[in-house]
Amino acid sequence: MMRRLLPALFLLVALTGCGGTASDDGRLAVVTAFYPLQFVSERVGGDVVSVSNLTKPGAEPHDVELTAQQVGEITESGLVVYLSGFQPAVDDAVKQNAGDRAFDAGSVVELLTAEAADAHAHEGEAEEAHAEESGATDPHVWLDPTRLATIAEKLAERLGQADPDHAADYTARAAALRTELTTLDGEFTAGLKTCARRELVTSHTAFHYLADRYQLTQIGITGIDPQAEPSPARLAAVAEEAREHGATTIFFETLVSPKVAETIASEVGATTAVLDPIEGLTDENADYFTVMRANLAALTKGLGCTS
Repeated sequence: MMRRLLPALFLLVALTGCGGTASDDGRLAVVTAFYPLQFVSERVGGDVVSVSNLTKPGAEPHDVELTAQQVGEITESGLVVYLSGFQPAVDDAVKQNAGDRAFDAGSVVELLTAEAADAHAHEGEAEEAHAEESGATDPHVWLDPTRLATIAEKLAERLGQADPDHAADYTARAAALRTELTTLDGEFTAGLKTCARRELVTSHTAFHYLADRYQLTQIGITGIDPQAEPSPARLAAVAEEAREHGATTIFFETLVSPKVAETIASEVGATTAVLDPIEGLTDENADYFTVMRANLAALTKGLGCTS
């Protein structure tokens, strides 16, 4: 009788020893913090991983609060893909529940500082706008396709450690994604090479990586925090900058109220347009590439670029 029970006992120990790292269908369970990391995880992981997202579609990811069920997903996951410093609630849950099953996307690429995000701000206004961000880094690294490609490759390595049987497949998919991202990078380089204006006036400074990569100058109405309220002095300073550089378009984001951007646009005689930081999708038929190409079209029109 005992001999018949031993195989079942060994199987039970094996299953419980996995710590719940597999989904119900046996695939590696990967929990991601917000959309760009979900996108990369799905592209690199392919059909051998099960990817979930802690931030609901259309929600503002900065202020996400986790449910008990989501914390449980982190605890039971095979890998948690997040970006430290971007979502405090996720940071806390990862620290308390993920152990060594966490991949910090911000740790594998060079991050730019939040203070440098609005390099064109007037002296004094920059200090006022970014005082709370002193020493912080800008998390919006995915808006540089070349940096996102590096994150994909490093994620492939980490997935390979968690799932050695599919390591070569992860590496191959990351390489294929880099090829696509390199093509996208070339489109941006060509599309933004010759523009009437290179000053990018935005509702908040989410586009530092994009501006840095393609030699644009970002002028943010507010800092990294999209919910921050600009002071009258900051509004006046940005309006002065916009007039000085002949800005014809003030850009605002999909998940943030356009009112502040509309105020500046009205004051300087400009129009407004959407520039999406791709923190969360609002269109279920879109993905990272379609949104980035929509951003490129908005930029080329708003900055007066010619190919």
